[in-house]
Amino acid sequence: MALSFIMTSNVSGQTSHNVDVTVTGLSNDTVYLANYYGSKLYYSDTTVADTDGHFTFKGKAFNECGKYAVVLPGPVFFDIMLVNEPMEFRTTKSNPQGDMVVIQSEENIVFYDYLSYLNTKREERSPHDAILNDSMSSPLQIEIAKNAMVLMNSEVIEYQDAIIDDPRDYLFGKYLGMLRDPKIPNAPDHIDDTRLWNYLWYRSHYWDRVDFSDPRMVRDGSFHQMVERWWGQVIPPDPDTLFYEAKKLLTQVKGNDDMFKYILHHMTFESESSKVMCMDKVFVELVNEYYITGQVKWLNDEQLKKIIDRAEALKYSICGNVAHDITLPGLDGTTWESLHDIDARYTVMVVWESTCGHCKKEMPILQRVYEEWHDKGLEIYAIGNDFEPDPWIEYLETTNYMDWTHVSDNPQINAQDSAVKLINAGITDLQSLNFRTTFDVFSTPKLFLLDENKEILAKQIGALQLAEMLYRLDGIEPPHPEFFLSEEAIEKLRKLEQQEGASNKSQVGHK
Repeated sequence: MALSFIMTSNVSGQTSHNVDVTVTGLSNDTVYLANYYGSKLYYSDTTVADTDGHFTFKGKAFNECGKYAVVLPGPVFFDIMLVNEPMEFRTTKSNPQGDMVVIQSEENIVFYDYLSYLNTKREERSPHDAILNDSMSSPLQIEIAKNAMVLMNSEVIEYQDAIIDDPRDYLFGKYLGMLRDPKIPNAPDHIDDTRLWNYLWYRSHYWDRVDFSDPRMVRDGSFHQMVERWWGQVIPPDPDTLFYEAKKLLTQVKGNDDMFKYILHHMTFESESSKVMCMDKVFVELVNEYYITGQVKWLNDEQLKKIIDRAEALKYSICGNVAHDITLPGLDGTTWESLHDIDARYTVMVVWESTCGHCKKEMPILQRVYEEWHDKGLEIYAIGNDFEPDPWIEYLETTNYMDWTHVSDNPQINAQDSAVKLINAGITDLQSLNFRTTFDVFSTPKLFLLDENKEILAKQIGALQLAEMLYRLDGIEPPHPEFFLSEEAIEKLRKLEQQEGASNKSQVGHK
């Protein structure tokens, strides 16, 4: 079990009760109290058991209560609901959860009664699982087993409902409630697309089961499950929709600092690290909305600066923005070519290198796309990433890419005195000379698809993806990918498919 350390602080003026525990089998051992924070555990407190296995942890203020784990040597642990009421437990080191006796704590009696009930149901279910997993079971046996499991499931739901709806408002009931999906009502009669209506209703009522005013909600894995599912599955992976929904949710939880922090951190991390194209737009907008405006209080200055700097580095390359008007010298080294001077329905901006192996695989495909789409309004603005011009020029002379607009930098124009003169003369600008930073180039090739206004439609895509996107944008069914491949590449692809087919046949033969 991996545990981390996190700083906590009590809020004065709120009643707290100590956690009193006796564990048979402990003697002068160090034990820890760890709090759940979403799906993870963080050390919160430590103490030493006496010779009789007795120890006490200081209670927590209301805003720090939630599900905690008492961690024993081994390590082994058992969960408790740490709440503002007297709490006393007795158990054994060998089986801390199974031998648990809650001496005092109404909340934990409910919690452990539920765990005991689930264990009983698992035992009841075991023979039915065996029947369903046995290929020799008769149809009648299978039907009886399935009916029994349906009945048990309804009994568990009924038991959960009793805890969730209990007027004593148990914290464990709130945690259970977060695991239950909202029940979608029947769509009105006039609705034609009931599937869409059901989805929109579910999306708008997704958070109904969460008490946004209760800071304890973040201290259970069920809250993490809700946030993760909402962000990754419920909301469509569209940057504008995600940011809109993010702002709406964060507005709802304002005042609950722990929940605000948890949700914003999750969305920030997921959008910045996402492999889905254009999700970094959400990251930049979140940083501009919440981090730059001073609403993130939990990071130190260094951590905050790192996130803000990352958003600043991405701002020129996010989808929906107009690509910066890069201006760099062309192949002759003296004619400066501007990206925005290209008059085209679509512009592909590609950053590449003459020594890059992957570039050499992608560029022939890109040339094939260019040949197919040039008459339909496609131009290519190719930025050489070579730091010296000679290898770049020499390689291009061996290719058929000369109809593209080729630009690059070189040591001469990047020298400080030269760069300052060029910028002051209005020939270029700092973002052009620093195009690697401007367009967040860490590997090549890096492709951007721009519309007629030079707005970024797509980025970090392969040449085949680019081709498919162009056809889709025009409402045309794209041809088979082999259409854009060289004969050599097609032959390699076919050999690979044959090898995979032979391997699959071999695996089937050994089953």
